[in-house]
Amino acid sequence: MNVIDWQHRFDQWISQHFNHGDAAHDVSHFRRVWKTAQTLMQGQQVDALVVLTACYFHDIVSFAKNHPQRHQSSVMAAEKTAAILESEFPDFPQNAVAGVRHAIEAHSFSAGIAPQTLEAKIVQDADRLESLGAIGLARVFAVSGSMGAALFDGEDPFAAERELDDKAFALDHFRCKLLKLPATMQTEQGRKLAEHNADYLVHFMAKLSAELQGDHQRVDEEVLRRFGFHLA
Repeated sequence: MNVIDWQHRFDQWISQHFNHGDAAHDVSHFRRVWKTAQTLMQGQQVDALVVLTACYFHDIVSFAKNHPQRHQSSVMAAEKTAAILESEFPDFPQNAVAGVRHAIEAHSFSAGIAPQTLEAKIVQDADRLESLGAIGLARVFAVSGSMGAALFDGEDPFAAERELDDKAFALDHFRCKLLKLPATMQTEQGRKLAEHNADYLVHFMAKLSAELQGDHQRVDEEVLRRFGFHLA
């Protein structure tokens, strides 16, 4: 059975059995991560089935950002995935299960588990790219809204005179986590894409800053200087 056949089977099973209720971690997220992973896999000697499976099941257990067990999500997801593969997909190659488990365990930012295989590095990069660019912009406000967080602090939106708090303000999450992601990327292609997409978020911040000052036609150049990646 080829990877495309496995994708169809996983997609069908996930669609029927998985309903996380989280717009940022739904079936469409799994599909996008796999699509990005395929870009990162190009020209690499990699086990595509391991990557595919980890992409589709990495968030089968996913606690909210403010949940006390958040850092355990990926390990629990890896355990659940192994059980699902055994019970629902008995023809899945047993020699690929360990690689899938590790890739799922290592994908999480909060778990702090370093990826040891190229497959795990690709899955981690593909998942983190979902937090950047236009998709990342949509997801951060969706997640923050579901948690009851404000869009930003109206008195000090860019935390010039206060501590960052991304549990209270969605915009703070850009600096608490998202703009740090390019430095954590595991592959060269992933790093380049992450820098490009992080720069998009910085330009959003600069546009927001200008609008808050009453200027709807320009961006705040100071914000670009402070946070931009200055890509060529």
